Amino acid sequence: MGKHHIYIAQCSDGTYYTGYAIDVDARIDVHNSGKGAKYTRARRPVTLKYTECFNTKSEALKREYEIKQFTRVQKEALMSEVKR
Repeated sequence: MGKHHIYIAQCSDGTYYTGYAIDVDARIDVHNSGKGAKYTRARRPVTLKYTECFNTKSEALKREYEIKQFTRVQKEALMSEVKR
């Protein structure tokens, strides 16, 4: 299993934030402490909704960029998929 992750977090205002982390739980804690991304500081608390794992940072960052281009509907469809 890889150690590079992308995640989607839902903010308190219902918007979604997509990011990269090695330790997703710690990163969510940073967001909720107010020391995370500027976007999430005013939208706390955030709740983890989705993660994907990758073997390399490059793969993860490419996927993060791809997901950031998604519409809200596409992100919700992705989050509702069952990984097999």
